[in-house]
Amino acid sequence: MTTGTARTVKVLVADDHPVVLDGVTLALQRTSWLDVVGYARTGRDAIAAAARLQPDIVLLDLRMPDMLGPETTAGLLAGTPSLKVILFTAYPDHAAVEAALAAGAHGVVVKDVERADLVDAIRKVVNGERGVTAGIETDAGAVTARHGLGGRGITRREYDILRRVAMGQTNPEIADALGLTRNTVKTYLQRLMEKLGARNRVEALARAHELGLL
Repeated sequence: MTTGTARTVKVLVADDHPVVLDGVTLALQRTSWLDVVGYARTGRDAIAAAARLQPDIVLLDLRMPDMLGPETTAGLLAGTPSLKVILFTAYPDHAAVEAALAAGAHGVVVKDVERADLVDAIRKVVNGERGVTAGIETDAGAVTARHGLGGRGITRREYDILRRVAMGQTNPEIADALGLTRNTVKTYLQRLMEKLGARNRVEALARAHELGLL
């Protein structure tokens, strides 16, 4: 299998599980045109490592300890616009998948795929394809629509705010990041808590985790 170019493709692997890092590295090292140039265990580490190492591809776990895929993807592309992000997850129907794709991720690969499928997904993304999937029966957007936000009445904006609450951001910080007023953020949070059956932020986050939204 070739990429269609003679150059070596540099890959940064971002995952907080050592066994995943080891397994992915072993799989990719068996492909002559791929070179694993670094690792990251948190989203912030991934962003810093990408800026330092300038990889072509970031293989990104959807759920890093400090942030979800959409925020990590946005941070990666803001710092290094030329790189391409592939989500690498055990949760292809997670609500954050569609948001991460909207943030600029190029594809989604399920963690239990065969090595050949992982390599093929990387090859497709390197060659300019978007929306690449591997190990997923239907496209990520359809899966998310079926299992994610729509069935619970949560809007995309509400979900954006929920993710930022999960990252520990305050109402003023969320307002600044999203270009909203503080009162608007407060209103969104009140609606979220009603939809989640929660009385406060802590209960809202707990309920969101139970529902697989975070």
